[in-house]
Amino acid sequence: MRMLSPLAITRQFRSGKDQFKSVAASDNVRGCCPHCVDAPMEKIPMTRAGHTALETELKHLKTVERPAIIRAIAEAREHGDLSENAEYHSAKEKQSFIEGRVKELEGAISLADVIDPSKMSGAIKFGAKVTLVDEDTDEEKTYQIVGEYEANIEKGLLNIKSPIARALIGKEEGDSVEVRTPGGVKSYEVLKIIYA
Repeated sequence: MRMLSPLAITRQFRSGKDQFKSVAASDNVRGCCPHCVDAPMEKIPMTRAGHTALETELKHLKTVERPAIIRAIAEAREHGDLSENAEYHSAKEKQSFIEGRVKELEGAISLADVIDPSKMSGAIKFGAKVTLVDEDTDEEKTYQIVGEYEANIEKGLLNIKSPIARALIGKEEGDSVEVRTPGGVKSYEVLKIIYA
């Protein structure tokens, strides 16, 4: 058996990698590696309001923030030596953040599965507004179960992937729910379910 030199091994590896890239590009294949090329992209559930908010943010980033940061970079370049130009580095950092957020939003919007909660009823599922009472403190809270991109606990918008949302799915009015939290196990009773 002929032994390959480290250089030959590197060349073979690179050519194999390039072949995979060209096959993936020519076939318009999705995936980060050969194992997940055929993996379907998972749809992202969101409400109409959440979808609209993402579209609004994306439009603002593209039409306001992106042109403003391009102007800021051009102005910073005019100040001379870029290696010690704090304005330039700050603007480039902000540009990187904006471009990353634009890609993230475009990806989320392209995979969005917009769900209208007003057409639903019955047990708790995505989009439900749920009023709970803490069985220890008698404190009432109302949450709407929404997608991860629109979740905001301060506004009562609960991420469907959160422990409490997962525990609530499938429950009915009057049911008790136990949720394991970092602070221990909490018990809630479902008082009301509204789909609006």
